[in-house]
Amino acid sequence: MMKYEKYKASEIHWLSQIPAHWEVKRVKDLGEYQSGEYINANEFDEENLYPVYGGNSFRGFANKYNTEGDYVLIGRQGALCGNINYGSGKFWATEHCVVVYHKRKINVKWLGELLRIMNLNQYATSTAQPGLSVEKIKRLELPVPSYEEQTAIAQYLDAKTQAIDKKINLLTKKAETYKELRKSIINDVVCKGLDKNVKLKESGIDWIGKIPEHWKISRIKDSFNLFTGNSISDKALFERKENSIDYVSTKDIDVDTGRITYDNGVYIPKKDKSFKIAKANSILICIEGANAGKKIGFTNKDICFVNKLCAIKSRTKNNSDKYFYYFTQSPLFEKQFFAILNGLIGGVSLNSIKYFDIISPTKEEQTSIANYLDEKTQKIDAIVSNIGKQIDTLKELRKTLINDVVTGKIMVNG
Repeated sequence: MMKYEKYKASEIHWLSQIPAHWEVKRVKDLGEYQSGEYINANEFDEENLYPVYGGNSFRGFANKYNTEGDYVLIGRQGALCGNINYGSGKFWATEHCVVVYHKRKINVKWLGELLRIMNLNQYATSTAQPGLSVEKIKRLELPVPSYEEQTAIAQYLDAKTQAIDKKINLLTKKAETYKELRKSIINDVVCKGLDKNVKLKESGIDWIGKIPEHWKISRIKDSFNLFTGNSISDKALFERKENSIDYVSTKDIDVDTGRITYDNGVYIPKKDKSFKIAKANSILICIEGANAGKKIGFTNKDICFVNKLCAIKSRTKNNSDKYFYYFTQSPLFEKQFFAILNGLIGGVSLNSIKYFDIISPTKEEQTSIANYLDEKTQKIDAIVSNIGKQIDTLKELRKTLINDVVTGKIMVNG
């Protein structure tokens, strides 16, 4: 990629130099900045025509609009304030976003991508509800090429980012296909076993259907102990790693693989007997919040854990905890869990889980199934992880490309 012939020192604090023929202007010089208007959420309907944009992004559709044209939108409130979106045609801009009514010789896409790389969120107020000071943003300086160069930059970025996004979308779909394969393999083996020629019988439960004739159906309470963990009000009190037990919270369980991150900086002193301990080879299930029934892990050491997680551990040697860990990821478990998920924040009680039906093969079969699924899921997880790294590389390439072009580090031929 070519660079511009000449550069000059920049007066912009976040940019050392710019092409010699570019100007430095303030954000306020490029247009007018006006907040949108309130709209009641009850007015949202998928049947309506006009998109609604809020502080973070697209929120839904309304039957009215307050803006018409192609404009940059800046989120002005919330944790993601400063993020950049685009409104096109007729749309409703809420009071949580700022519409940039750009001047005539300003390219919308160029302006939006330049504002994006400026990371406007860093200028948010540090309050319970972060917000942007529009007046502060308007005083910021930025590099401005001619309108013709702005247009060339916008067209170049459209072509390049669309190509990158296409690759990202293909890889994302590929990863989702492998995740579905993972679930399918777990469901097939957990519910029917490894022997494809085994004789089946009716389970007696409609939604379970047929199972191998020598398998049994019981309830979780018949063979397992269940209990929730303890919450922590001040993590700063639990930072000493010596003579301690790792503390696991919901965020430490990967939603796709169930992998647990133990070393998160929170540790419970072994002498503190007020915290419950989940022994090694325990199942951890999130039972409250947005991840209820979705985040499920399996411990490889003794741990303490948050009260939104439920630990399940067999109290008999006739069960393989690892097999039942996989069972909790099957539709047979999910159907029971999500059928009773309730409350504003979503939750399932321990008492309800105790009465869930489970399928029990022989101990030998449970062990064989668990070993088989360990091997299969590890291979799939490795593939998905590799795809994720490819996606991350492409996203970083996209970000770097935009940054280098809009700041003049590389030249675009118009």
